[in-house]
Amino acid sequence: MILYSTKNTQLKANLEEAVFRSLPSDNGLYMPEYVPKVSTQFLEGIEHLSFNEIAFEVSKTLLNDDISKADIQMIVDRAFDFDAPVVAIEDKIHCLELFHGPSMAFKDFGARFMASLMSYFLVRSQKEIRILVATSGDTGGAVAQGFHNVPGISVTILYPSGKVSDIQEKQLTTLGGNVTALEVDGTFDDCQALVKQAFLDAKLTQKYNLASANSINISRLIPQSFYYFRAYAQVKHLGLPVVFSVPSGNLGNLSAGILAYKMGLPVEHFVATTNRNNVVPNYLENGVYNPVPSVETVSNAMDVGNPSNFVRLTRFFGDEWEQVKEVVSGFWFNDEQTKAAMRDVYEREGYLMCPHTAVAYLGLKEYMNLTKKDLTGIFLSTAHYAKFLNVVEEALGTADVEIPARLSELLNKTKVATPMSTRFEDFKDYLLS
Repeated sequence: MILYSTKNTQLKANLEEAVFRSLPSDNGLYMPEYVPKVSTQFLEGIEHLSFNEIAFEVSKTLLNDDISKADIQMIVDRAFDFDAPVVAIEDKIHCLELFHGPSMAFKDFGARFMASLMSYFLVRSQKEIRILVATSGDTGGAVAQGFHNVPGISVTILYPSGKVSDIQEKQLTTLGGNVTALEVDGTFDDCQALVKQAFLDAKLTQKYNLASANSINISRLIPQSFYYFRAYAQVKHLGLPVVFSVPSGNLGNLSAGILAYKMGLPVEHFVATTNRNNVVPNYLENGVYNPVPSVETVSNAMDVGNPSNFVRLTRFFGDEWEQVKEVVSGFWFNDEQTKAAMRDVYEREGYLMCPHTAVAYLGLKEYMNLTKKDLTGIFLSTAHYAKFLNVVEEALGTADVEIPARLSELLNKTKVATPMSTRFEDFKDYLLS
């Protein structure tokens, strides 16, 4: 698997280099030079396969030249002991639940596969690395869980102060060990900028083997494609074209869906659904990408004004807007609409959604109402509703919302985080100390 930089196609790396380097030296993103297709036989029998069997086949298609089949199987089995079930909500409307992993968010798929893959490479090379990761909420908890006490790896998580939920904050600040949390006095975009600058700083890269666990790392993107195949397997028997609605912040999730599509997954259309941070729906409407400072919403993980993976999304289509919009539509919804959808679906169907899930639900309904086609619609639920308890209780008008034990236990733990400014020199000094 040869990967190139989105800024310079002549700047290339193999899989191991791309995983540990995270970003090319020119600050682009790594993209696969060639996307192989899954076999026809695989798709014909996919409905009979488990999640791990699907993950193995997709991984083998992508990585077989780099890693043996036996090692791919070991990496997959070490990463995944949970599924991604599709649940019927309404007629032709389904929810892909991605919150059945240890941190109860979709980031578990990427973080645990990445930890397993890195551990495989580290055993071979005897190296040690330092993970730097910015989070708007769920990435931090998933990375903290996925990399906790993995030998040869230390983790530093940056998160925006006051802009993650209480449970999210506890997930990334209470593990200790090889996991350290920095509470940044700024936005997610500020956290992300600090991480990106660190990878380009000669003094830091000379002292540490730095890697990122954000969706900018290609090894986060690959496993997120698995659950699109798994979702298709569960609705294939319905015999209708499939459309996915993806809650879109940093665009890693949507880019992974496009990767699956390019590998041959039969998908009719994708819907990129956002909150008021609507640079992507605007681009899909008029062809102009205009990043702006993010604004705060109740669906905080999507509060991203300049999505890192935007260049990956467009590169999959040769950077041609006309080609992108043939496959992807965009919609956005405000906080009032989001909370109204949470309340409406709960009252009609008894199904609880987190605010990000509700945004995806709204986007799917909008698309299906506009197209009038006979489709199977799947919206992605990226986190368990209890991770956003205050928003859920406000939307439903009740404080009597059940919290899973693994989350409620966190609330009694003590937060341990180091305050950090948005100045890179302060962050650099911290790392060097």
